Formats: sequence, C-alpha cells, structure tokens
Amino acid sequence: MSKTTPASTLSPRRLVLPLALCQFIASYAGTNMNVAISSIAKQLGTTVIGVQTSITLFTLTMAALMIPGSKLTDIWGRKFCFILGLAIYGSGATIAALSQSIGLLTFGYSILEGVGSALMIPPIYIIITVAFDDLPSRAKSFGVISAAAGIGAAAGPLIGGLITSAISWRASFLAQTLVVAGIILITYRIRTPQRTGSKPAFDFFGAVLSALGLFLVVLGVLQSRTYGWFRSRQDFSVGGTTVIQKGGVSPVWLFVAAGALVLLWFFIHVRNRERAGREPLLSVRLFRNKTSNLGLITQNVQWLVLQGSFFVVSVFLQEARGYSAIKTGVVLTPATIGILSSSVIAERLAKRFRQKTLIWSGFVITIAGMLLLLALARVHSNIWTFVPGLLLMGVGVGLMLTSSVNVVQSAFPEKDQGEISGLSRSVSNLGSSLGTAIAGSVLVSTLVEATGSLDWRSSRSRCSLGSG
Repeated sequence: MSKTTPASTLSPRRLVLPLALCQFIASYAGTNMNVAISSIAKQLGTTVIGVQTSITLFTLTMAALMIPGSKLTDIWGRKFCFILGLAIYGSGATIAALSQSIGLLTFGYSILEGVGSALMIPPIYIIITVAFDDLPSRAKSFGVISAAAGIGAAAGPLIGGLITSAISWRASFLAQTLVVAGIILITYRIRTPQRTGSKPAFDFFGAVLSALGLFLVVLGVLQSRTYGWFRSRQDFSVGGTTVIQKGGVSPVWLFVAAGALVLLWFFIHVRNRERAGREPLLSVRLFRNKTSNLGLITQNVQWLVLQGSFFVVSVFLQEARGYSAIKTGVVLTPATIGILSSSVIAERLAKRFRQKTLIWSGFVITIAGMLLLLALARVHSNIWTFVPGLLLMGVGVGLMLTSSVNVVQSAFPEKDQGEISGLSRSVSNLGSSLGTAIAGSVLVSTLVEATGSLDWRSSRSRCSLGSG
C-alpha cells in the first residue's frame, strides 16, 4: 500500500501544483472550444449554433451546480470530491473526444465536464485556505491558482487553435483526459487537510432551487446575444408558438426574472431552515460580511472584464483583421503575461499592502489598460499598439484575481469554507457569462445597425476598437 504525505509536512509547491493544474484545465475548457466550432460542426454534421449551444450548456451546468458541489465537500470530504470531480471530468473529456454526434459531445463536454468542474473546483480554494494559516503564504498560493485560472482562460484559444490546426479538435479533449489522469495520480498520494466537526446534512430542496435559479439567470443573460437586451431582435418561440414577437420585450428578462424569483425562494428557504436549527445549503449570514461582499463583487466584475474584453478583442482581430485563431491567441499573450507577473508577486504585495488596497489598485490599472487599448488600437494600426493596453489589463486583473479570492476565503472560519467556496465560484462563473453575453450583444447590435444583417465579415471595414 502506498503511503500518503501528511499535509503538515507537505511542501507548498507539491500541494499547490495539482490544484493549479486542475484550475488551469477548468478555465481552459471554457475558452478553447471557441476556435474549433467550425471544425466540430463539420465533422459531426451539425450546425455552428448546435456547437455553441453545447458550449453554453457547459457554463450553465457548472454555474448551476457549484454551490451544491461545494456543500458535498463537507459531507463526502474535500479530497474525495476533488478526485471524484476529476474522474467525472476526465470521463466526459474522453467521451467528447470519441463522440460521433452533437448529442454525445454535449453529454461528455457540457454535462459530465460541467458536473466534474462543480465538484473539483471548490475543494481547490478550501484546501488552500485551511492549509496555509499566514496571509502571505496563502496569498502566494492563491496567486499561483489565480494565475492558472487567468492563463487557462487567456491561453485557451491559442492552445486550442494550435492543437486543432495541427492534429484535431478531438486531440484537445484527449489532452485534457491525460492531464486529469496525471492530476489524480499526484493527488492520490497527498493527504489534504480534513474538515473538523460532524458532517452536515445535505439540503436537497435547497440544491434544486439554487441550481434552477442560477441556471435560469445565466441562461437569460446568454440569450442576449440572440435576442438583445431590451427589444427582441427576432420572434421568441416555445414549442412552435410565438411567445414574444420581434420588437417586443427581450426574452432575456423573462428568464432573469424567473431565475430571480427562484433564487428569492431559495433565500427564504435557507433562512427558514437555518432559523429552525437545520443545516441549510448556504447560510444567509455569509452575506453579512462586508469585506467578503466586496471580494465577491470584485470577482464578478473581474471575470466579466476578462472574458468580455477577450471576446471583443478576439472577434475584432479575426473579423476586422482576418487573423487566424493561432495568431489571435498570440496577440492576447501580453494579457497572459500581465496576469502571470502580478500573480507571481502576490506574496510580496500581501506583505506590504492591504488586500483592499490591492483590489482597488487592480481596478485602476485594468481601466487604464482598457482606455489605452481603445486609444491606440485601430483596424490598420501596427500590432504592437495592442501590447500596452493588454499588458496593463492583465496586470490589473491578476491583482484583483488573487486579492479578491484571498479576501473572500479568509473572511470565514474553516467550518464555512465549503459554502463560501461554492458561492465564490458561482459568482465568478456568473461574471464570465455576463462578460461574454454583454460583449456579444453589443457587437451584434453594432453590426446590425451598421449593415442590417448578422454577417460579421461584411463589416470588416467598419470594425474598430477605438473611434476614428
């Protein structure tokens, strides 16, 4: 029988490595598929919309199940949930790689990888929080995790484009399977910090309400790319029956309102359950911590900015300048470098500055980067005009990624780590969905106004990140 290594004697590098790799793979899975949409649609005999739906469902599944998944870490154990999530994720990636239809691809990628992510992501942040008592060490570890998340999201299109162009989109899924298998082997020999105290009961009804509410909200936000935010760009039909005609109120608000009502029901349910002395899925007292609330808002905004800006720049480069997926990924590299550099020095910054100061500094630097990008980048300008803005944006987002996670996780004792970790990841996923949805909706609206159609390529001469 192999021996496990006690967490108390474990080097930080050995503990953080599998967790960072896991976060990288999860973030990579959310962006790499975008560059392979056409190839997948052609090989599986489906449409681009069908593949995009599969990508959307992955985000929905992960966001909807993150809170219930985090609660299970308190019941089943952190390491068990982490490895179980990896196993489910790896199985999904394998099925997706071998799929011969859009249905099987959706089952493997959207469902199984989404469920696996919801189980394996929360333990990452819980283990780091409880394994490192001092703020600098915790900040350094979260810096590595945040860098892995940012780099995975930023490098997804580049790596996915390289693998798809050189081999096949199927190879990208097989690569995920191999990495996940490696993480399982590394983690299996490590004894991670265990939760103290009795195991809580699982609030099944609360889990259904939270999952359904988040599902409807995220689904509604994602509908904005098709129907717009305010007036519906086309008829909205259900089962062949037109519910909202073109020009009416966008169906986005139907989904968001329905989701908000379900989440309100969820809030009332967990409050009543907590008052009755029963274990809720998510304690309402988590929202009474002002410091944590600041961190949660920051997490939402930073992922909104990261995913939204990457989406806009990617579309601009591919459609206005005719860049390939690989070349687009190379142009985005400065942002990746910025995220990595600020995350690497997270420990030093945590020793010298308050986390709140770092968060605000990250906001300012990110905004400065966006303004610089808008001021310098043009349709025919030199590619180097993109570098300063993207680099600053990466540095700013990297500062916020590390500091906000540290603020949220450190604001609560060990017994609350399961709940706050799930809430934190749900808020981040919502920000990612909002970012791509808002960016996509604005781009489509601008295109329709300029050309009267949804043909991206017909408007290349009109595309510009800045004015003029």
